Amino acid sequence: MTTSLDAVREALIYALELPQSPDELTEGTVLLGELPELDSFGVVQLVATIEERFDITIDDDEFGAEIFETVGALTAFVDAKIAAAAA
Repeated sequence: MTTSLDAVREALIYALELPQSPDELTEGTVLLGELPELDSFGVVQLVATIEERFDITIDDDEFGAEIFETVGALTAFVDAKIAAAAA
C-alpha cells in the first residue's frame, strides 16, 4: 500500500519535473526556497496535481508558505485535508 508520503513525493516529482527519486525526498526535505522548480508556476502545478491525485480541494485562503516548507509539512497538510473530507 502506498502511503501518503510516497504519493506526495510522487506528486512533487511529477508536477515539478524533479530529477530526484522519491527516496531522495525525505519528510525533512526543504521545498520552498530550496527547489528552484517551486516558483509561483510550480506551486500552481503542484496544487493542481495534489488536488487531482488526492481528490481534495485546496482553497485560496489555505495557501501559505508553511504548507510548502518541507515534504513532511506538505504531507501533513494533505493528510489533514483527506481526513476532513472523510469526516
